[in-house]
Amino acid sequence: MAKDKKKQQDNFEEQLNQQAHQQQEKHEEHNAPVEVQEIEEPVPSPEEVVQEAEDHAQAQADKITALQAEVAELKDKYVRLYADFDNFRKRTNKEKTEFLQQANAQLIKDLLPIVDDFERALQVIEQTESSDKIKEGIELIYKKFMRTLEKYGVKPLETPAGTEFNADLHEAITQAPAPHEELKGKIIDTIEKGYYLHDKVLRFAKVVVGS
Repeated sequence: MAKDKKKQQDNFEEQLNQQAHQQQEKHEEHNAPVEVQEIEEPVPSPEEVVQEAEDHAQAQADKITALQAEVAELKDKYVRLYADFDNFRKRTNKEKTEFLQQANAQLIKDLLPIVDDFERALQVIEQTESSDKIKEGIELIYKKFMRTLEKYGVKPLETPAGTEFNADLHEAITQAPAPHEELKGKIIDTIEKGYYLHDKVLRFAKVVVGS
């Protein structure tokens, strides 16, 4: 009996010693100095070096492509700007030409009453027994004057009887009974001739319209 008790006591002490030893080992492991390992930078492989070079080259190529696109866009803008300027120049030249054509319009318009007087004088001479030489002289002056006007782009607006009335060309002074049914609403007489200056109406023809 005493022997068994002694054995149990020995076993208990041995367990205590083992636990104490384990606790000591844990404490030593916990307080053990940490070993610092030196980190070495990896050396890139040849494939990685080549890939990096290709990526760099591609980036540069992309920049060149972008610059080329920008240059093309600027060139297109320049072409458009030049075309706009050329159109502006042509339009300005056209307007200048039209301005020069109309510059003497008022002067020519003021001369037209003289033409009217010549025409009236010729009509009177035809109805009298005046000398043919007088008539011939007036006709020569009239023709010369008309040639001068024609030189500057003036030409008469013809309105023979039966012409359709056109408000863009004619000014109706009055209405009169038409001598024929087909002349109703049409010009039956011209009181004052109209004239063009180049392709524009300088003076409307004053006419009588049949009713």
